[in-house]
Amino acid sequence: MCGRYAITSSPELLRDAFGYAEQPNFPPRYNIAPTQPVPIIRHERRGDGVATRHFVLVRFGFIPAFVKDPKSFPLIINARSETALDKPSFRAALMRRRCLFIADAFYEWQAGRKPKRVFMVRRPDATPFAMAGLWECWMGQDGSEIDTACILTTTANGTLAALHERMPVIIDPKDYGPWLDCDGVEAREAIRLARPAADEALELIEVSQAVNRVANDGPFVQAPLRG
Repeated sequence: MCGRYAITSSPELLRDAFGYAEQPNFPPRYNIAPTQPVPIIRHERRGDGVATRHFVLVRFGFIPAFVKDPKSFPLIINARSETALDKPSFRAALMRRRCLFIADAFYEWQAGRKPKRVFMVRRPDATPFAMAGLWECWMGQDGSEIDTACILTTTANGTLAALHERMPVIIDPKDYGPWLDCDGVEAREAIRLARPAADEALELIEVSQAVNRVANDGPFVQAPLRG
């Protein structure tokens, strides 16, 4: 699963990597947690019909449009890609509101151990990557609106399988366009991009229990565990 992750690259590097129109000065975040504001990338069409990528802040925690009271609805941070098209909570978003989560790393806890060992998962070259997501605009009865999003998951690859049976869907850069193009690429075609990353695409680095505390948000949470 993916409930904690990090965005630490410079704004300039991220903008070059993902090609969005804005120039946000998003600060480094080493321990992003559910319910916090997070950046996603999504397509928006101009008046002339041309779609461009945009950087948007949303709440990490998906609220389906049909929910009456978010306080009584379970927090959704992940959705299984294999069943998203069949679930009323996600079907419309998969068809019309696909997005990308920006990340440099995410954290995973080794199942079956107490205390659980914590691992930072990243690309071997430490470059940013995109996790497939869905977003939704929830509207309250008073007219208030909240943009929310969740991360899609798939079966763990060989690297992650020792920690957990699931992993976030990581979209290859060549597939950013098809994934975001909800007008031109149907959901059944887009969901084929939701597959496990190659085993060699990611590495595991054991870190300390500091990441367990949401208030800890600095480079020290990513320090490799020694000894």
